[in-house]
Amino acid sequence: MTDPMPVIDAHAHCGILDRSWPQSIEAYAQQLAETDIGGAALFSPVMEIYDRYDESFVDTPAWRRRRKESNAYLLSLETAGLTVYPYFFIWNDFAVQQLSPAHCGIKWHRHAGEPAYRYDDPGCRSALDEIRRRHLPVVLEEEFDHTVRFIRELADGITVIIPHLGMLNGGFPAIAASGLWAQENVWADTALASPDEVREYLRRYDHRRLMFGSDFPFGDPYAELQKVRSLQLDPDVEAAVVGGNFLRLQACVSHR
Repeated sequence: MTDPMPVIDAHAHCGILDRSWPQSIEAYAQQLAETDIGGAALFSPVMEIYDRYDESFVDTPAWRRRRKESNAYLLSLETAGLTVYPYFFIWNDFAVQQLSPAHCGIKWHRHAGEPAYRYDDPGCRSALDEIRRRHLPVVLEEEFDHTVRFIRELADGITVIIPHLGMLNGGFPAIAASGLWAQENVWADTALASPDEVREYLRRYDHRRLMFGSDFPFGDPYAELQKVRSLQLDPDVEAAVVGGNFLRLQACVSHR
């Protein structure tokens, strides 16, 4: 008998430097107690990477040390019953020299009113070349115009995951109207998206590039997983969304 496909949370935050939310690995593990989640893609919290409340934020050696410590923390995590897939949270120093063979992807994140990525910096292009070489997927949470530019101009040959079914990237309808969802290199996760948007995505774009995510600590892993399961999908489709697609994507990552 074939073992069931493991359930993987493709979108969770975990750290110990930012204490504004209970987001340690212990806090996350506690929330998994009533689930069958067996693995998680973990990202550093934003406030461990840059000051999101200072639009004119100027980087400093102290912030660079903080980022390095935060990203390294995810590499150190070992928790019984949970496979950790650490993602590297990149910022404007584009420090891809810190990438480890253990990194499974990239987190690229900002919201409106926050410090901006320097997309025209030569270091950005160099970083994307390294990300492309390693076949690392990028979880891109950005304003709509930057999302479109990133995918159409910068990310050729890179898998881009738009989280929350686009909720914070301009919204599901705007991403759909732009044609991005139809691109083969553009994936999505279900974190905090409405059941209706999950259904609509599946109806229009199939299930091959959609992954379950919780957005812990902002979303509850149990509730977010139940949201997907309440859709009563075909068993093969559900298995792909809650774990199989993530593992298929990870199989492409070069750990060199």
